[in-house]
Amino acid sequence: MPRFKNQHLSYSRLSRFEQCPLSFKLHYIDKKQADPGVPLRFGKAVHAVLENLVREHMEEEREGPLSEDRAVTLWQEAWAAGELSGIEVFEEGLTILRSYVRRQGHLDHQDVLAIEKRFELSVGPFTVLGFIDRVDRVDDETVEVIDYKTNRMLFTREEVDTSLQMSLYHLAARQLWPWAKKVRLTFDMLRHDIRMTTERDEDQLAAARAYVETMGRMTEEAREFPARLNSNCVYCDHRQNCPTYAAALRGERTVVCEDFDDLELVAQEREEVARLAKVLYARKRELEGVLKSRLEDQDELVLGGVRYRMFNAASKEYPLERTLSALASATGESPEALLAQVGSIDKKSLDALVKKLAKSIGKDRATLLKAELDAIAEKRFSQRFWAKEVA
Repeated sequence: MPRFKNQHLSYSRLSRFEQCPLSFKLHYIDKKQADPGVPLRFGKAVHAVLENLVREHMEEEREGPLSEDRAVTLWQEAWAAGELSGIEVFEEGLTILRSYVRRQGHLDHQDVLAIEKRFELSVGPFTVLGFIDRVDRVDDETVEVIDYKTNRMLFTREEVDTSLQMSLYHLAARQLWPWAKKVRLTFDMLRHDIRMTTERDEDQLAAARAYVETMGRMTEEAREFPARLNSNCVYCDHRQNCPTYAAALRGERTVVCEDFDDLELVAQEREEVARLAKVLYARKRELEGVLKSRLEDQDELVLGGVRYRMFNAASKEYPLERTLSALASATGESPEALLAQVGSIDKKSLDALVKKLAKSIGKDRATLLKAELDAIAEKRFSQRFWAKEVA
């Protein structure tokens, strides 16, 4: 086989190789037709709306709020172009976009330096290409790089602070706007209404350059491209061509421990079962999505001796700023520090935090704080999936 040569590198290319060398081979070497799933197409559609919405604001030189009505129209267009389906997913996109517009508030077109900005970086013998979702001017010395994420799971603080993607964006921003003495890096977690911000120092940037060059050489020198099972396999755009994924869906295992005194073998089987469980659970969610879309038009489905229905469930949503303000008043800590502690703003996380705080602020004050948080919460109703075997 002729030696593979990268025409260029990118964060997505390196990330694909890291996560699964086989996926990299199928995509970049074998050039197999990609088949992106609903999450990838959904994220792309949301990105397209935000890009066009802010770009129009800039081109028309507006100062003020973004248009919620225009966001809805753009979402309808992006939805059709992305060949998406299902009222639940459509409403989810609308909720994300409306929330973004309200959270953005007043926007001066002069503060936006770039939208979907292309960049090229020279790293050793490689050229790294990429696009930044948005760059804002913060002040005369600072720019903020913003990357939109539609992930269901929040990043950990460690993931944010060590993200290779953000390190590359810092290098690109410094090259594109050399007047900026400071670069602020922000992941806008759209499903959670949370902005996770970080920075980079010179040592981190030097390490990122060295890492990119190392990984670039590895992609060209690799002779074997093993599949690596992980929870993202169900979203992989080449899963249909992956024998390892097909075997995982059949529950096939290579390690079965019969001697529990052999801890090495116990650990090996445990890790293999954990990987399989993640793949199978992700597949279960995907299959449920298909059934949910069919239940939009009928009350129930009875298939293979199982009855499927949708039902309304109540939940609480906590407005970010008011919730953090209440926590800050009760504890004296900063909102930023509290957000880092709680991880996500939901009932389970907040209950755990209040329980923890009770040790320092007292049980009575913790009870009052919980009542205040409950009063702040907004009650929402959403449809849930239900399955039960037919007697």
